[in-house]
Amino acid sequence: MSDEKPPQLVDYFVVAGLAEASRALEEEQQPRPARPGEPITDVAVIIRSQGEEVPQGFTCIETTTSGHPVDLNAGLLNNPQMFLCYKRGRDKPPLIELGVHYEGKDRPKPGYQILDTTPYSRSANLASGSPGHQRTFLTFRRAAEPPGHHTLGVTDICLVMPSKGESTPHTFCRVDKNLNTSMWGPALFLCYKIAVAKGNTLVYEAGLLSRYPEQDSESFPLPESVPVFCLPMGATIESWPAGTKYPLPVFSTFVLTGASGDKVYGAAIQFHEAFPRERLSEAQALRLGLLSVVDRRPVPGRSLHTRKSICVLSHWPFFDVFRKFLMFIYRYSISGPHVLPLETHISHFMHNVPFPSPQRPRILVQMSPYDSLLLCRPVSSPLPLSGASFLTLLQNLGPDNAVALLVAVLTEQKLLIHSLRPDVLTSVGEALVAMIFPLRWQCPYIPLCPLALADVLCAPVPFIVGIHSSYFDLYEPPRDVIFVDLDTNTIFQSEERKLLSPRALPRRPCKVLLASLHSLSQQLDELLSAPGEEEPPELVLSDAEAAGARRAQLELEARAAFLRFMACALRGYRSFLRPIAPAPAPAGRDAGSLFALQGFLRSRERAYQRFYGQLLRTQLFTQFIEDCSFASDREPCLEFFDTCVDKVDLEKPEDTPLMELDDPRGGEHTVFITPPEQPAGPDGAEPPARYRYDGFPTLCPELLEPPRDPLVAQLCQARSSAPSSPAPRRTKQEMKVAQRVAQKSSAVPELWARCLLGHCYGLWFLYLPTHVRAAPAKLRALQLAYDVLRKMEQHKVVLPDEVCYRILMQLCGQYGEPVLSVRVLLEMKRAGIVPNTVTYGYYNKAVLESKWPAGTQGGRLRWAKLRNVVLGAAQFRQPLRQRERRSDQPPPAPRPPLQRQTTWAGRSLRDPAPAPRLVKSGSLSFPRGEGGTRMGLGEPPLLPVTPPLPPSRPRGPPGSADGSLSDIATDESGGDEGPAGGPGGGPGGVTPRRGLAAKLQQLLSPGKRPPPRPTEPPREPGARRGSEQRDGDPPSRRSPAETLLRPRERPESTASESSVSLGSELDLSDASGGSTGAPKSTEPSSDGTAGTEPPALEVLLSSCSRCPGCAGLVFDEELMAGWTSDDSNLNTSCPFCCRSFVPFLSIEIRDFRRPPSPPGAGPVPPSPEGPVLSDRRRCLELDETPELCNGCPPGRWERVAFAYLSPLVLRKELESLVENEGGELLARPELVDSHPIIFWNLVWYFQRLALPSNLPLLLLGSQHAPRDPQQPLPPVLQPPEPSRVRVRLLWDVLSPDPESCPPLYVLWRIHSNLPPRLHPWGPPPAPFSLTFLEALLSHVGLNEVHKAIGLFLETLAAPGAPRTLHRSIYRELLFLTLAALGREHTDIAAFDRRYRSALGKLGGALGRDELRRRRAQPPSAKASDCRRTFGAPPEC
Repeated sequence: MSDEKPPQLVDYFVVAGLAEASRALEEEQQPRPARPGEPITDVAVIIRSQGEEVPQGFTCIETTTSGHPVDLNAGLLNNPQMFLCYKRGRDKPPLIELGVHYEGKDRPKPGYQILDTTPYSRSANLASGSPGHQRTFLTFRRAAEPPGHHTLGVTDICLVMPSKGESTPHTFCRVDKNLNTSMWGPALFLCYKIAVAKGNTLVYEAGLLSRYPEQDSESFPLPESVPVFCLPMGATIESWPAGTKYPLPVFSTFVLTGASGDKVYGAAIQFHEAFPRERLSEAQALRLGLLSVVDRRPVPGRSLHTRKSICVLSHWPFFDVFRKFLMFIYRYSISGPHVLPLETHISHFMHNVPFPSPQRPRILVQMSPYDSLLLCRPVSSPLPLSGASFLTLLQNLGPDNAVALLVAVLTEQKLLIHSLRPDVLTSVGEALVAMIFPLRWQCPYIPLCPLALADVLCAPVPFIVGIHSSYFDLYEPPRDVIFVDLDTNTIFQSEERKLLSPRALPRRPCKVLLASLHSLSQQLDELLSAPGEEEPPELVLSDAEAAGARRAQLELEARAAFLRFMACALRGYRSFLRPIAPAPAPAGRDAGSLFALQGFLRSRERAYQRFYGQLLRTQLFTQFIEDCSFASDREPCLEFFDTCVDKVDLEKPEDTPLMELDDPRGGEHTVFITPPEQPAGPDGAEPPARYRYDGFPTLCPELLEPPRDPLVAQLCQARSSAPSSPAPRRTKQEMKVAQRVAQKSSAVPELWARCLLGHCYGLWFLYLPTHVRAAPAKLRALQLAYDVLRKMEQHKVVLPDEVCYRILMQLCGQYGEPVLSVRVLLEMKRAGIVPNTVTYGYYNKAVLESKWPAGTQGGRLRWAKLRNVVLGAAQFRQPLRQRERRSDQPPPAPRPPLQRQTTWAGRSLRDPAPAPRLVKSGSLSFPRGEGGTRMGLGEPPLLPVTPPLPPSRPRGPPGSADGSLSDIATDESGGDEGPAGGPGGGPGGVTPRRGLAAKLQQLLSPGKRPPPRPTEPPREPGARRGSEQRDGDPPSRRSPAETLLRPRERPESTASESSVSLGSELDLSDASGGSTGAPKSTEPSSDGTAGTEPPALEVLLSSCSRCPGCAGLVFDEELMAGWTSDDSNLNTSCPFCCRSFVPFLSIEIRDFRRPPSPPGAGPVPPSPEGPVLSDRRRCLELDETPELCNGCPPGRWERVAFAYLSPLVLRKELESLVENEGGELLARPELVDSHPIIFWNLVWYFQRLALPSNLPLLLLGSQHAPRDPQQPLPPVLQPPEPSRVRVRLLWDVLSPDPESCPPLYVLWRIHSNLPPRLHPWGPPPAPFSLTFLEALLSHVGLNEVHKAIGLFLETLAAPGAPRTLHRSIYRELLFLTLAALGREHTDIAAFDRRYRSALGKLGGALGRDELRRRRAQPPSAKASDCRRTFGAPPEC
């Protein structure tokens, strides 16, 4: 593929010609006995019935090609006998074209002469014997004067009668006008041949005269056959008559194909130079006509010349650019004198002209004050790079012959294309192999074959070979070859080689292809018409530029027409591919085992069985199946073809555009390359011009300059991923499809949220190779990724592409897990995803190259069956044991008091309490570790669990200190049951505020609290209650009040966000250890002190951003809703003022690392004044006091902010990073410092979706956590200190504005005498009293949200209220409700419905515009879907 080529424009510069070791070519071959030495200069018509004789020097044509007598006027018996005569010579310019003119019917062609009289001044009308017939004359066109030695001319003339079974001879042109216009007699046609008639020529094999650079490149050594391709007809020595004009240089192109299929393009020009007569032997002089045969005297009036060639080799087919450069070099060599040597210009072009890139799409090279060339970036296309010209194919062969050649190439015939124009051969040959895409020609392919390699024409294998037409003047052509004459637009088929008719092709696609080609051919003919001469030059120039653009557009349409035909012909082939599911057999790569050949053949119509039968037996189709089945370098091309197959419609295939190509000139940035600098002379004068050449010189290494401009090094291609690791990248076609899907999804709220979620999972799978590489257990990490795939499929996560499955398949192949790869493929099919070519290739590669487990699985299966039987029997016996246990159980004793405590992230701890009380909670921290709520993937405990403390330790008030949304704690004393209202419940000990909270809880969630059941059987102890269960408490003993701590299981139909969240319900506990390096809360510590060790770093992240326009706070779900489908747009839109701005991730890094203890020191006992986990108020005070947080010494704090990127933008940037710098960077701490935006966004999304990663551990080696320089480094043999990083996600702002008014949920905490989490807050406004907050909660609880909104709006208008409201009214009421009642007792979706209903009631009174101005509108449907899909962040 072109993406893997080096970006160097030119690889080699070569000079080829007659070398000392060149051997003669004509002596080794068997040439034809007769070859015309002079062209035809005159034609004449004579009437023998009237006594006219053949003029002197003329030759009369009396018979046809098969020997039948011929008469130009044989229609009637009384007609005069007329014959055609011709004359050869070099005394005048030769004839270059013949024709037939019907007088009165045809217009005379410009440049043609009408042969209206005989040499004896009689009428040359070929129908003179019949007065009523059309007057017919011969016409001819002569070459311009003075004639050159290599001028093309008519070298032979013949007449054919089709009624006698005669056909046009090979390499002859036929005039398609009947010479016999009468009603009687056979039809007669004139044929002539155009060639280079030259005599006195010696032909030798071309050799290498000079090259630059002289040393071969390691990636691409110079092929030895380059000189013979530069001069395909050999290096000649020619004897010319005196005064013969030098011919113009001839431009030619060729293609060299390597063993791996890589193509190297060559561009060369051939020219003539004087040759010294002293280098000739006597025999050579005799053959050249320089010596007389009798007395061996020199013949005067003859000059001696030889043919040379200069050539450039490149991996890029910039043929027009190379032609201009070579012509400049040739003109430079024949002119002069010059200041700079020729070598300077050659080295300057090769070293200082960079390859055009997307950043520099246009390179303007100024070679001299009068010569320049423009180099543009190639068209960005998923098709392979080629030098094909489909317009040249249509121009030289026509639509019908082009389709006939398509059949020949698809059935692998022997094709020999020939022309007198060598530059046309390469363009047409490249078009022949490009028209069969996605199939790839596997047999010999030489679009311009030199005479030295002409033996390939006798090979017993199919081939596509192009050769100069003068080959047939020297040698007999093979008999089993199909000849394609580009000069006469004819295809010659031998009796031994018959082509299939185009009717054998599928009818509908072939009909569409022919119609498209005919339309393009007609447009091309109109385009080639010359502009009028009366137009001014500037208009002619603009028309030429427009014609060039139009020609490029027609070229793309022609290629798309052939692509559409191939997509229709191979439609449905993917369903017949056979995946390798079991352990592969030795013949696993056979086409029959990879593809259902007979099934595919039976799926086609019977009328086309012959064509498909031959196609399936070809080498190109076999290689195509292997490319589709295994990973190869053609994956992007094949994946693009699969999308084309999906697009085409057999009923209307012409209506579907298949190619969406980028404009190569889309950028306006042009790099200007100046000519080489001239050296300064003495005293600043201009240096003398001292370089003049008699012929093209041999390159002097001393004059070749080294590179002087570092521009080429800057444009080098970026590094790719290491070959040993999978390349996590999408193909260009997958990127385009994902972009279109994102554009469609952005208009549908639910689809947009799922689209963002799919890209988030795509980010994690891009990181998966790095995670697996660092994991100690590779299989466990791969199994974890497979479980993630299954969870995604269960939750209907819409993936934009197949990268997730593909990367996992690649890793399975890399680490030798073929069975898991098969399971991934089955998971894809279960999800309804048909793997494309890229994914299918990596799957088969993993299955084929990995080592399969042993086939004897009987013992393992039998043990598994026995295990299932034992477990089943135990399950049946479990109810009996429970019944027996209950019957033997004594009366229940009074249970110990229970109080649920909640830490900062909602983790609960229990501690004995004297009396039950309903405690309000005062903040927005969401629980993550409880049985019925969201449990993060691999989430470590935010506070380590400690053993229970003595009851005598003082405790603070039992209120919620951190504001957990689910914090409703009870205390059992006095026999009260709390707000549940169970037996024995009463108002004793319950404050009015706590009674209000209990009433609101009952109003908002009346059916979510289970009734107290003293005899409820105990649950299984395996539930995830590690953070809530104390050591020593039996799992079966549970108080009725404890039911308030765990919400009931909601039915699936409940519209709760906690029940439909796709981003936080994945519970894969086997990866918890790898996410942050801390042990899980449900796993017991290895020692008693391990759980009390504080983390090394604590990171707080918040995506809440402030709009720069209206100063409003925009929260995470609103930011997601404001993003666009453009993967280059970093902006989101504010929901209040609709202004676009870039959101930011706010990060706070707390470093709690302490210096290590001396080697002999024991553990440090806790301070008696230090905080304890049971003291909730003290813990919250420590949360606000960094010097005493968690009992740790003062740590280093740092706050930074970086752009918050959309998953679409982040994925594009991550793919670019991995492609440019390698995937290993994701495992190094340099990622944090060099690419902080990518790093922090990945940490946010992975933590948000609870996906495991080692990214937080990279902070320990970054500049955000520098090691204390005074701290000594540990010894080498000492194990490293266990590093732990804790990451917390916040919903609200991380650092509030000190002058802003505290939000209502913070005021609730302040009025409850609980310290706020964030500081400093300003003083609470007087109108926002506790009575006001209780009134709002009362209205919300009584389903009177409209009254709550109205009360809030009235209070804002009261004196002393804040002027500006940074949060919306919806956000204030929601957060207050969550803080007062708890997250698990509040249905956010139901709250949204009530709020929207209330807003509809207020809209009539206040007006929607006024409500929007006062920020009372709820989140949009897109924002609500984003929150429902991703889930809300766990803390506030």
